[in-house]
Amino acid sequence: MSFPGRKSGPVPDVDGALRTTQRLTGWGRTAPTTATVLHTQDLDVIAEAVRTAGPRGVIARGLGRSYGDPAQNAGGLVVDMTALDRIHDIDVDAATADVDAGCSLDQLLRAVVPHGLWVPVLPGTRQVTVGGAIGADIHGGNHHTQGTFTRHVLSLDLLTADGQVRTLTPDGPDRDLFLATTGGMGLTGIVLRAKIRLDRVETSYFIADVEQTPDFDDMLERLQKNDENYTYSKTWFDSVTTGPHMGRGFLLRGSSAKLSDLPPELRKDPLKFDAPQLASFPDLFPSGMLNRLSAKALNEFYYRKSKTKSGVVQNITQFYHLLDLFADWNRAYGPNGFLQYQFVVPLDRTDVLKASMEAIVESGHISALNVLKRFGDANDAPLSFPTRGWTLAVDLPVRKGLDQLCDLLDEMVLDAGGRLYLAKDSRTTADRFARMYPELPAWRTVRDQVDPERKFSSDQARRLQLVRD
Repeated sequence: MSFPGRKSGPVPDVDGALRTTQRLTGWGRTAPTTATVLHTQDLDVIAEAVRTAGPRGVIARGLGRSYGDPAQNAGGLVVDMTALDRIHDIDVDAATADVDAGCSLDQLLRAVVPHGLWVPVLPGTRQVTVGGAIGADIHGGNHHTQGTFTRHVLSLDLLTADGQVRTLTPDGPDRDLFLATTGGMGLTGIVLRAKIRLDRVETSYFIADVEQTPDFDDMLERLQKNDENYTYSKTWFDSVTTGPHMGRGFLLRGSSAKLSDLPPELRKDPLKFDAPQLASFPDLFPSGMLNRLSAKALNEFYYRKSKTKSGVVQNITQFYHLLDLFADWNRAYGPNGFLQYQFVVPLDRTDVLKASMEAIVESGHISALNVLKRFGDANDAPLSFPTRGWTLAVDLPVRKGLDQLCDLLDEMVLDAGGRLYLAKDSRTTADRFARMYPELPAWRTVRDQVDPERKFSSDQARRLQLVRD
């Protein structure tokens, strides 16, 4: 997959690698910057590039699915990791996989599912690299039962600023560096390879319950009653409709389907990885296509089609990755792009969920993709986003006044003791981020020990002052 934006032609270097000058954005297609991008499979070349990085430093980049600027490095070096995508070993007996960091979760799933194995934690898309999943410490709709992705990482190989490769484990002598790397957005080094613990499954399908909810209060009440009975749980809600049905939506919850759950026609090939892609969005859409009228129609259609039903068998696309049906779906927002605003607040602060939704509606800004989930306990990684509470994510097209709305939402989140997600953030301030993550100084201490010359940097790192001179 190519990076969003424009690039120059390849320039072969004496080491056989390719270096291109490339205009990069995140998935939200905002705040483009230009960097030199290194394309190579040669680990020695990557190590030398890190050792000799210039004053703007270096950062790794996978498939570009972070929404903001963590995989951009204006005026510096970006290492394209997608060529390092080898699956070294699948140990069926031990239920583990040893993979390169540039391997995508889609690629990994397609390799392990025929063996009755499953990647324990998946985000809203499979088009994420293993290295990116570790750097962002991604979560999915099963955080309340499975935690984050790195809970299932048994070891990782990290290329550090001195050009050396260190193998880290969650309980080894470099535990602090392992934790700083998980959720550290690539700022401790470049993850080259990882060994991952997998789950065992009887089928590649899910058994799901769908519950239509008439308003936001009803949705929250149902989630608090029996969410723990499901392995996976998420909701969609309508943020356009006002009045008594504000926040209407549906709950989609379920578990991995057993062989006995499948109808006869699916039992013939229960481990078939049924994940089609229908089309790719062309880069032709103008900004402003998502307006109140179009969003209202889309919300109405989505709400009406999601009738209450139980025990429904669904494939991974239907249950988990609906947007993966369409490649480059971010183009639908037009050239101005969009941002995804995602936060978590404690379980007793449902008032903030309602207030934030009301603020969006009253602002006149539109979000058609809205997801509410409940997180389980946090892990020990200082910059890992999930903590016990409610997490809300909304997609907002970029237009005039959006910065003021997000500033207001930031203060609501801060007042509630909540935080934003680095993999989604594209515009908050260093001061606000530091207040949201009180363990930031401890993370900086570990990071500075492994990279005293501040070689690893990014647009996001500079904006949020994660790496200080």
